[in-house]
Amino acid sequence: MPEPLDAALTEVRALLLDPALTRAVAAGRRRGERPSVVRAELRPVTLKAGPRLQISTSDGTRPYTRNVAPGAEAGAAVDALLAEPFGNWHVETADRTLQLRVTKSGEAQVHRATASRPAPEPGGHDRAKDYLLDPGDPIFTQIGGSAAKRRQVDAFLRALAATLPDDLTGPLRVVDLGCGNAYLTFAAYRYLAQRGLDVTLVGVDVREDQRRRNTELAERLGWAGQVRFVAGTIADAVVEPAPDLVLALHACDTATDEALARAVRWGARWVLAAPCCHHDVAAQLRSRPAPHPYGLLTRQGILRERFADVLTDALRAGQLRLHGYRAEVVEFVDSRHTPRNLLIRARRTGHAPTEDQRAEYRELVDQWGVTPRLATLLSEPPAFRPISQLLPPAAVLPS
Repeated sequence: MPEPLDAALTEVRALLLDPALTRAVAAGRRRGERPSVVRAELRPVTLKAGPRLQISTSDGTRPYTRNVAPGAEAGAAVDALLAEPFGNWHVETADRTLQLRVTKSGEAQVHRATASRPAPEPGGHDRAKDYLLDPGDPIFTQIGGSAAKRRQVDAFLRALAATLPDDLTGPLRVVDLGCGNAYLTFAAYRYLAQRGLDVTLVGVDVREDQRRRNTELAERLGWAGQVRFVAGTIADAVVEPAPDLVLALHACDTATDEALARAVRWGARWVLAAPCCHHDVAAQLRSRPAPHPYGLLTRQGILRERFADVLTDALRAGQLRLHGYRAEVVEFVDSRHTPRNLLIRARRTGHAPTEDQRAEYRELVDQWGVTPRLATLLSEPPAFRPISQLLPPAAVLPS
């Protein structure tokens, strides 16, 4: 039976602002009217700043997402959406579901039911907690990407979240080296902006056609002022001013070394690089006998290749330590999503290496008789200076 529309929308409002809300969607249009957006989706999220109501809208070509604080801010945002002439509302809470359809006569057809699935247990792994950036986020409509790629990107973002300090404030300059189709570039901007940070992000790729494609995507997303792209090699692309944070996802072979070297020369505060294939050190291991008694490690081709992977990334982490970084190598995503699932994560401390660290690195290189590409690129290491001297004052962010 039809109900007065105002009363039904009042009930919808109460559910949208209920802490038990799990998801709500508004779509369609009323007879003779058209809302300013074609779709709106609301869901609760938990950020480091606390609980927020995430509101994602789309005008049909460009998505927009914002996170509003509970209370007056959320109330005003919900009231604005309810004032739009949507033809349908679907609202789910922990214990009920409400579906509202506006009839041609302007009345409300309302269907109410108990929840069809149990609410997630506190601390459980519901969809909102499975991803930092929901695979259903409207940006993926624009940027595309397979499910596996989205999982890799989300896992990378989790590593980024664990790297940046919780109390980070101020402008944050980011560069994504070897960005390719820019899945990570756009996702990183989305995530960092949702944290409330003032972010500018530059994607670097050697291909001019990629630069044009990615620039057009940034314009469609409405981010052209904050996300831009340049064509050039990782080693030579012009990026001004120097970034605070350097990202590199699966830059092939020594391109990862070029990304790490560029980050060191910039004095970047944070570096996250997920290496791809490792050919350089593997080729060097093939050209000479292994030191005694490690012949068994390199005699079989498959073992030699895998050992070369481990040795390469160990030496990369060692080089970063020699240049004033605290570096670690971690697994950032399950191997079923990509076999290249290691991440080199580094934070600049500005501290000179100890003699033991220098000796440990030199002994490993000498024993295996290899010349790491990163060491060659950084053959003239910069003088060790405090971070405050390496970056402009505005870029000195909390540790």
